[in-house]
Amino acid sequence: MKRILDYVVENRVLFLLVLFVALFVVFAVSVPGFFTFYNLTNMTQYGVELGLLALAEMLVILSGGGGIDLSVGSMLTIVAMIIGVLIGRVGLNPSLSILLGLFAGAGMGYLNGVLVSYTRILPFIVTLASLYIYRSLALIIAVDPRFGPNPMPVSSFPESFYFVGQYRIAGIPFQVLCIFVPVILLLWLLLEKSVFGRYLYGVGSNEKAALFSGINVCRVRVTVYTLSGILSALSGWIITSRIASARPDIGTGYELQAITIAVLGGVSIKGGEGSIGGVVLGIAIITLLYNGMQLAGIHQIWQLGSLGVVLVGSVLLNQVLLARRKI
Repeated sequence: MKRILDYVVENRVLFLLVLFVALFVVFAVSVPGFFTFYNLTNMTQYGVELGLLALAEMLVILSGGGGIDLSVGSMLTIVAMIIGVLIGRVGLNPSLSILLGLFAGAGMGYLNGVLVSYTRILPFIVTLASLYIYRSLALIIAVDPRFGPNPMPVSSFPESFYFVGQYRIAGIPFQVLCIFVPVILLLWLLLEKSVFGRYLYGVGSNEKAALFSGINVCRVRVTVYTLSGILSALSGWIITSRIASARPDIGTGYELQAITIAVLGGVSIKGGEGSIGGVVLGIAIITLLYNGMQLAGIHQIWQLGSLGVVLVGSVLLNQVLLARRKI
């Protein structure tokens, strides 16, 4: 029995799977309305939007060097406002507006990557600054001169715009089947089957060794920050389509949840260690936890507290696993 427990604890993915199943059973038995097809599929919608940001954090943290992206929530917000204003106020074609929003996300991520890689400013400082800058820009974009100087949400969109966020295929949300699953597969191929993936793990594990091996460390880091911007932009597009509104506060606090999921999923905060499978299970656990507590009527204060407990617990687990490996 002890060997089985040790194996479960040491295998991060298996441990998270056991934790997910345990939480699922507890909520299914104790919370009315939880174990229904409608609730479970609705839950995945929130999981997609938060999950894309968690995958972005995973890539950045894997690159090492104290890598972190505190601006993912702000990039989500500004892309949502760009798309919303271009469609709802300017009257631009929705497809072109979405494409411009995605390009804006890539550009903001690229700028973060350049500042981190070439100025050698700590990623925490760079992305904290960009969090404030991008959030301010979102507020500026949200101002409608016709109604004064205050930021205003945008909610006048053509019916076709709601397709991504509200359409379902056999009861499963479109964004789960046609965006989130393909993104997971592409990132898995990138990390596990490509040269870039080997470079990324190499840079995160030992930057000096990577440099001596001829790996362009700066290029690797700029790439992951750019991907972080693209994933944040995708999330901004999806959430705007789902709630039928672009608001200048839409992504507030998402960055902390995304970091929590990445760490819970087994991504080492030192870089160079982590997997897609662990992060996906981390997304499932946090989404399940929030949904179950909301249905149970637990106050938001306790929901936030549970997130802190999960974060501390996941870091402690990482330390225990590292200590066991040294024995």
